[in-house]
Amino acid sequence: MTTKALKTNCNSKAIEDVNEIINAGGIVVFPTDTVYGIGCDPYNKESVEKIYEIKSRDIGKSVPILTYSIETASKICHIDGFTKKIVERCWPGPLTIILKLTDKNLKKSLNLNDKIAVRVPNHKCTLKLLKKCNFLVGTSANISGHSPYTNPDECFKNLQDYDVFIDGGTITSKAVSTIIEIENGRIEIIREGYLTKKEILG
Repeated sequence: MTTKALKTNCNSKAIEDVNEIINAGGIVVFPTDTVYGIGCDPYNKESVEKIYEIKSRDIGKSVPILTYSIETASKICHIDGFTKKIVERCWPGPLTIILKLTDKNLKKSLNLNDKIAVRVPNHKCTLKLLKKCNFLVGTSANISGHSPYTNPDECFKNLQDYDVFIDGGTITSKAVSTIIEIENGRIEIIREGYLTKKEILG
């Protein structure tokens, strides 16, 4: 790991290169539809621990997972009929859902019990990357307690010790993603963000 990251863009060759870096255990900073995120292969425990170090994040706070589609999400967690209707309406987009985790390997690498936060971001560049790697740790690219970044230059300048930065330009977002949990067909708002409960329900 070096303190000075490689900076790249969203072309096909760059996405291939970034995917190789992720597969080798590297840490990537990337654009989403809400803020810049930092991620790695969620099955690589050492890489996950490195993200906690970079962010100075409390190890007791879990990190969300980004994925490409409802189909890929369903490979690691349980999506019931009601939840599927919600995600069909809101994904890709600024909605993170806490779901029942079914992948035992992720329980080990992410130090989770039976739940995981999952999102499909609405950003062409990151969706291209996710189509290659299927899953990424997808937490905001900032020191814990500090504001997340929407400006790529500020993010690149202020964050240290990761491997590659994908410059997707300035992100014009109103807010972070809304986080919800669904119990018995009822939505509980865990964190208010871009989407309101009314918008989620359609």
